[in-house]
Amino acid sequence: MIRRLGALFVVSAPSGAGKTTLCREARLRIPELAYSVSVTTRPRRPGEIEGTDFRFVDEPTFRAMLDRGELAEWATVHGSLYGTPAAPLDLALREGRDVLLDIDTQGAAQLRKRYPEAVLIFLVAPSMAELETRLHERRSDGDVEIARRLARAREEIALWKQYHYLIVNRDVKEAMDQLTAIIQAERCRTSRLGLALTDLEVKE
Repeated sequence: MIRRLGALFVVSAPSGAGKTTLCREARLRIPELAYSVSVTTRPRRPGEIEGTDFRFVDEPTFRAMLDRGELAEWATVHGSLYGTPAAPLDLALREGRDVLLDIDTQGAAQLRKRYPEAVLIFLVAPSMAELETRLHERRSDGDVEIARRLARAREEIALWKQYHYLIVNRDVKEAMDQLTAIIQAERCRTSRLGLALTDLEVKE
């Protein structure tokens, strides 16, 4: 019997590039793909579901989790705290389940140190002009906040070479096909199958 090590897929992108949409669609296309729900102090946006999109907590609760060493990574993004609970992530990987994370560039850098085999995927909009348009169309932020997000986006995009894959989100379906292809290909890596291939060994 072939046992496969769980793979950790980390998707990062500037705000407005479409990573939340793609990660949600990936979970629909690949139902067995586990999704790690991040903890955040950010206010809940319309349509977001507690425990599904994020775990929404106040800052003292977040700081207490950090002090207890319960977070695999954490970062301050646009003035709010974000973090990934370590226990469910480690359990899923030990059980051979693949995990998808929607994480900013700061968190991705921390995760790469903790999980060297993590697969890092960077998503971008076709242009800064398109990114700005998408941020305005979201209607969740004012002009000052959008300007701050665009400035941060330029800093994040400069880090794209630190990732294993780059997806340009010109079209959601095309980008989704590319993300799915990356996940399926990485699942077939021999390094993830190396613990239990004895049944396939050729006997002389």
